[in-house]
Amino acid sequence: MWRKFYLLPSLALALLMLGACTATGESVEGQPVISNDNGSPSKPSSKSSSSKDTLHVDPTVFGMFNWVKIPKSSISRGVNSFGVNEFTMAKTEVTQKIYEFVMNTLPKQSKEGDERAVSNVSWYRAALFCNAFSKLAGLDTAYVYKSIAGDSTLVDLSINYSVASIRLPTENEWEVAAHGGTSSTYYWGNDVASKYAYYGQTVGPDEVAQKLPNEFGLYDMAGNVAEWVNDWYDAYPKSKSDNYTGPKTGDFRIVRGGGWSDKVTALDPKEREKLDPAHSKVTLGFRLVYSTGF
Repeated sequence: MWRKFYLLPSLALALLMLGACTATGESVEGQPVISNDNGSPSKPSSKSSSSKDTLHVDPTVFGMFNWVKIPKSSISRGVNSFGVNEFTMAKTEVTQKIYEFVMNTLPKQSKEGDERAVSNVSWYRAALFCNAFSKLAGLDTAYVYKSIAGDSTLVDLSINYSVASIRLPTENEWEVAAHGGTSSTYYWGNDVASKYAYYGQTVGPDEVAQKLPNEFGLYDMAGNVAEWVNDWYDAYPKSKSDNYTGPKTGDFRIVRGGGWSDKVTALDPKEREKLDPAHSKVTLGFRLVYSTGF
């Protein structure tokens, strides 16, 4: 069985090869997404920090993913515009291998494979993964709660958006990233959907990054596994708001992107689904955002 100690040497090698990307998805060799004040990569630290000025990120942990900086942008909903600050998103969905490494467990998968997207993960478990990954990387944690009840339900939960942490994207962050800077319905325009998205399948999910990325360099923003976002489900607000994080309370969290069994119409970046945060599905996974706070 796969174990943690097999992963670390490959992570170190992957880190040496890691390059950030520009907003257009072009590779920027030798420019880490996170650096210290003098521009060189931060030294490893296992201590979490709530101060951006004293932030030290463990590059081995952070290097489990390739990351893309998404530029400051806005999204229009009717007559209203919603601003979104710059943030950093993982190029791929969380894989089964990385999930098991961080959480020391793996939920039952419909199709197993180290590089396949993890699925069957509730919103609460995705949030716990984000906190665990943040701690491993030496970051603060975004999800604050009193206790864990039942099957990972987080009691008295709040999300702290002001800290530098790993978390799920907000709904607006996710949609900006999914469009990849394009204005077309789908980020592949009039090209063939199956070149960019794994969908309409009877078994899944697939290994990550097997299809073409969008213009930001993000893979599987449509299909493979649908993705949890942070927001509670509700109607969009009737007035503009920057860095909108959704209503304060709700019954359902939002899911975006469509999964491996969906039709192509479900892959539209504007499509939204609502699910109980304690619920999990074999077509549902998640991806990570790194934010320095707002």
